[in-house]
Amino acid sequence: MKAFIFIVIFCLWTQSAQSCTPSVTTVSGTHAPPTVCSGQLIFEDNFDFLDTSRWKHEISLAGGGNWEFQWYVNDRQNSFVTNGILNFRPSFTSDIFGETFLTTGRVIIPPGECTLAEWFGCDRQGTVDNIINPIRSARIDTRDSFGFKFGTVEIRAKMPAGDWLWPALWMMPQRSVYGGWPASGEIDLLEQRSNRQLYDGNVNVGVNQAGSTMHFGPRWDFNGWRTTHNTRNQVPGFDANFHVYRLEWTPSGIRFLVDGNTILNVDAGAGFWARGGFQSSGLPNPWLGGTIMAPFDQEFFIIMNLAVGGTNFFADHFVNRNSPKPWLNTSPRAAADFWSARSAWQPTWNLHNTDSNMQIDYVRVWAL
Repeated sequence: MKAFIFIVIFCLWTQSAQSCTPSVTTVSGTHAPPTVCSGQLIFEDNFDFLDTSRWKHEISLAGGGNWEFQWYVNDRQNSFVTNGILNFRPSFTSDIFGETFLTTGRVIIPPGECTLAEWFGCDRQGTVDNIINPIRSARIDTRDSFGFKFGTVEIRAKMPAGDWLWPALWMMPQRSVYGGWPASGEIDLLEQRSNRQLYDGNVNVGVNQAGSTMHFGPRWDFNGWRTTHNTRNQVPGFDANFHVYRLEWTPSGIRFLVDGNTILNVDAGAGFWARGGFQSSGLPNPWLGGTIMAPFDQEFFIIMNLAVGGTNFFADHFVNRNSPKPWLNTSPRAAADFWSARSAWQPTWNLHNTDSNMQIDYVRVWAL
């Protein structure tokens, strides 16, 4: 009988092993599967609860390198699950610490807690011109729990609506093997400006527009993103319903889709050094030791966040509800100017409901 049981188990194991077609996908992290088969679902979160073993919170005032106006915190007021939906909700710093704190207070985040010290991310003193970040929000990532190279990512999400909100679903390299940003790449599955009536000329660049981008280059001022960027506009906007954002990443290219419609299709071609036109830059090629997909031939992790404002993503010439943007990207007091104009933008957030929340239904990743 024992021999019979052993034979049955051995046969089942053999069949299982034979049914696993090896994949070019690689994985790492505490929640990565021990083996990877072609077509296998290798990461999934349906947000029955906020699993902090999967998702690490950013805790910093750094503003994402764009001097954005939010303070990222690990607070259930700003990141929470309700009825199987993960919510990212903006709130006001002054509601907790008072209005005068923005101009006179000091925030010191302990080294063991702060996740990004650059750009005064861990220690910031408020002044009249350089106020403490007036918005509290959330950013989470899988840097410790799950990274992968090549595969299909699918995120079902509903974008927020509200002036100057900036939701993003994106990926960054686990180890930055080719050097600092953007030499090791950045993959933006989705970025959006959440103003309902934000225009660049006659084009709605707010809730009606979704954008996908890949950042790459030998140095921060040599970034080839314009060759790997595209947008899709539709009515009603992406805040009206849940949509499926999808990324298909192979050893020869990356395709970005929303609801099955392609936003951007990037073929590696002769490689990203040639694509970016960096041959005449006089800089060394950091990707000589990589494949034609370099720097996008290494493991990346998933990031989701709700940012606000900043001095980069919202162009100064954009017109919002027939009015100019309330701060200039060149202003030394951009956050203060934004906050001073809150009587204009605060009502658009509809904080009494979920309008201004970025909402995530699920995140799934499959091996190739």
